[in-house]
Amino acid sequence: MPAKRFFDTDILIYAFAANDPRSARAESLIAEGGVIGVQVLNEFTNVTRRKFRWQWDQIEASLAVVADLFGPVVPLTTAVHKRSVVLAREHDLPVCDALIVAAAQAAGCQLLLSEDLQHGQKFGTLTVANPFRRAAG
Repeated sequence: MPAKRFFDTDILIYAFAANDPRSARAESLIAEGGVIGVQVLNEFTNVTRRKFRWQWDQIEASLAVVADLFGPVVPLTTAVHKRSVVLAREHDLPVCDALIVAAAQAAGCQLLLSEDLQHGQKFGTLTVANPFRRAAG
């Protein structure tokens, strides 16, 4: 049985980005299924609005596609927030990254697909994997 995977925001961004060499890989990963959290939706909205300068109708249409692809989203609860504060303190993480890790843990995921966090880093039973990393050698 494959590991339950949680997607960090960067994977979604690449899937929707125009002319990004990582887009095809990101789309393929998403098609295989996984989990996201509300923090991922918040960051996706922020990046597409601020960096890509998308209009609100384009952002909302993209969020609808994301909802169709992923289904139920891990909510930002007080428990997830409290866990993220502990993770941020213990691992010297930015709070936004700690919220992603805490949500992945709350969802019972074994893998966190992320280009932003350190490949191979472990948070209990959760391991970070960079799907765009080239194998050494």
